[in-house]
Amino acid sequence: MGPCVRRDDTSAWVITVANSNPLQNITGTILLAGAGKMGGAMLTGWLAGGLDPRRVAVIDPHIAPEISALAAKGVVLNPDAKTAGPVETLVVAVKPQMFREAGAKLKPFVSDRTSVVSIMAGTTIASLAEVCGGTVVRAMPNTPAAIGRGITVAVAARDVSAAQRDVADALLRATGAVEWVEDEGLMDAVTAVSGSGPAYVFLLAEELARAGVEAGLPEALATKLARETVAGSGELLHQSELPSATLRQNVTSPGGTTAAALGVLMGEPGLRDLMIRAIAAATQRSKELAK
Repeated sequence: MGPCVRRDDTSAWVITVANSNPLQNITGTILLAGAGKMGGAMLTGWLAGGLDPRRVAVIDPHIAPEISALAAKGVVLNPDAKTAGPVETLVVAVKPQMFREAGAKLKPFVSDRTSVVSIMAGTTIASLAEVCGGTVVRAMPNTPAAIGRGITVAVAARDVSAAQRDVADALLRATGAVEWVEDEGLMDAVTAVSGSGPAYVFLLAEELARAGVEAGLPEALATKLARETVAGSGELLHQSELPSATLRQNVTSPGGTTAAALGVLMGEPGLRDLMIRAIAAATQRSKELAK
């Protein structure tokens, strides 16, 4: 938002600059249901990004000490609907298996003016609207959100206003990048690729270290090499504008050691086939959770 020019009582022209931080512009109550790893990471990102703690309420039957400590800053813990007052945005971060039970308890906090932002895997917009009410944004973040490097994909119901979408975007963007899609049907594959994706990368580090031990390296050294290689390669991928295929080719000398290894990984059957099957399995499971 650009500068705003106004005339004060002394007839002098005064230039004021509107606050460009969307989190600081939030004036309603944000209710977070579920302050586990992902919900807690989001809350940390909100407060670090400038959201007024007095705008935040948290509902969780097992609040961790670090979340409880935020009460001293103004965060309200486990309010009832009357204490919480009008809720602008309800962020649902409970486990999908608990949603039917938890959602019924959250419904009293929701009015026709409340936006419900869900980060639960396999939980549809229709299910959220039925159980909680409100206007619904369905989102899928991933665990690098804990360090501000997450990627979230979101889809909004048709009755979500532009202002509600802006608030949802600000809350989701506090933990990393955000991509919006128009087709909710894409969310199962999104969950399989980016939602579950960090586990695939961690498995790569795990198995790379294991293979190093099999090749004769001490376990501690193999683990260190695998972790730093995966982390460093990820950061290079993040900072580079080159396609991942080009970065791979840049490491690979014809007839060299990398080419020998890639001959195995890219053979038949190889990593490509395994990854296609893995993503298909995760996508199918996401669809099953929706039922």
